[in-house]
Amino acid sequence: MVLYKLEDFEPSYQESFDGHDIKGLGVYTQGTDEKVGTVSDILVDEEGHFRYLVVDLGFWIFGKKVLLPIGRARIDYNVDRVYTIGLTREQAEDLPEFSERQALDYDYEERVRGVYRQPTDYTPPVEASAPLDPLAAPVATPLATTPTYARDSYTYEHEPALYGLNEQDHQTLRLYEERLIASKRRQKTGEVTIGKHVETDTARVAVPVERERVVIERVTPADAGTAVSGREADFREGEVARIEIHEETPDVRKEAFLREEVRVRKVVDQETVETQETVRREELDVNSGNLPIEER
Repeated sequence: MVLYKLEDFEPSYQESFDGHDIKGLGVYTQGTDEKVGTVSDILVDEEGHFRYLVVDLGFWIFGKKVLLPIGRARIDYNVDRVYTIGLTREQAEDLPEFSERQALDYDYEERVRGVYRQPTDYTPPVEASAPLDPLAAPVATPLATTPTYARDSYTYEHEPALYGLNEQDHQTLRLYEERLIASKRRQKTGEVTIGKHVETDTARVAVPVERERVVIERVTPADAGTAVSGREADFREGEVARIEIHEETPDVRKEAFLREEVRVRKVVDQETVETQETVRREELDVNSGNLPIEER
């Protein structure tokens, strides 16, 4: 049977005790209200069940730590105390000292259990369902002195007086209710893809151009019919004049320019969404018969 420190087994163990921390609580003897020491740690088994409180006996035996089975302890959060049930100073002196360097094997636990099995004035809690006889005197029932258990088959359930939670000594009832815890979960609803494509249009542009042409005019000069000299009359054959003809042709080229900017951004719209759920709440039912009951 392997034992673990509660903090190592469940780091957030305080949440199970409404924020209370057992470590650091003072340990007192039940009845005499004498302070024994302080809880320095809690040991649990492989399933997380409380098995021992590690008690620093600084008020009884300086510097000594011992194991207190959970069945021999009663935790009272109203006064932040732990009460030992049937533990005497003599037993505390006989208990083997607890050390984190020492292996908590079956033999060590048997030494611890052997001390708590010694007869004391410890009276087991009365079964809550058992009828009470007001005329009957309380009878102290000591623990068995020499119980016999097999090493291989021993379980903590064999000795409820040592490892039971003593529910009869803890009559605090807790009433619970449910409440709604609202949270938000971000989920993807879709996506917007933005791309570009190219469209083509036929653009028309008017370009004025010039073309040259030769115009030949034949006119009758004013001195037509007048005789000229032989030197002035130049009779020639072949090319007598050359005129270059030009024309303009349109020269069209394309040029890219910035037309507009498109800005893409996201905006968050907020709205309030109401939801409802059925919650439960515990209420206390008291059946006292004809007995007077005072509620505070």
